[in-house]
Amino acid sequence: MNPTKIAIVTGGASGLGLATTQKFIEAGIKTIIIGRDENKLQAAATKFGSLCIYKVCDLSKIEEIPSLVNTIVQEYGVPNILVNNAGINMKKPFAEVTDQDFQSIVQTNLTSVFVLSREVVKKMMPTGSGCIVNISSMASQYGIPYVIAYTATKSAIEGMTRAMATELSPQGIRVNCVAPGFIATDMSAKALDNDPTRKQKVLSRTPMGKLGLPEDIADAVLFLASDAAKYITGVVLPVDGGNSIGF
Repeated sequence: MNPTKIAIVTGGASGLGLATTQKFIEAGIKTIIIGRDENKLQAAATKFGSLCIYKVCDLSKIEEIPSLVNTIVQEYGVPNILVNNAGINMKKPFAEVTDQDFQSIVQTNLTSVFVLSREVVKKMMPTGSGCIVNISSMASQYGIPYVIAYTATKSAIEGMTRAMATELSPQGIRVNCVAPGFIATDMSAKALDNDPTRKQKVLSRTPMGKLGLPEDIADAVLFLASDAAKYITGVVLPVDGGNSIGF
């Protein structure tokens, strides 16, 4: 009987994170979800049962991350899997983005990913195993207007994935990244339904001709986190219906 694997999923109570949490729970993985909204976290934990545990933390407050990781390890053991999914976005014309706007997105989407990964890796190293899956975006593949800070952070996540994989894989820690295309979440549905021209553009350059579903991303994350991917590290896997190669 294998001991239960332990996963941390940031932003695990909504959207792609929630779908990932569900797949992990279905696979029998004890999943600790981290987020800012206690009501959403509680609802997810109630829905998924005893394998789902939540911790309330605003990851942009990076000084709180080390003690969060220590608490998780003391209570549940060293995590086998970390999914860096939490992220924020802001649509604004380039010239109107303030220093504060830019920094706040960098802090949540990039710096907190680095800090959380570093703290978890410190715990994984002595075990000689572990797996990290970062979540990137199509914004890192090509230029999308009005999302300069988001694009900067997601491009950095992909570079960081490769650098981390090269350095950590010899120590048994695999690091990979999933780059979602246009996925039908509440957030994207709102954006696209209010902008039919943009929606048409998205669908016309997606060879599969439809939006993806949150579980499509969750399936890819589960695969990369599983033993089925034990010889895969440092990859950025687009899950996008062909969008990144479409014309």
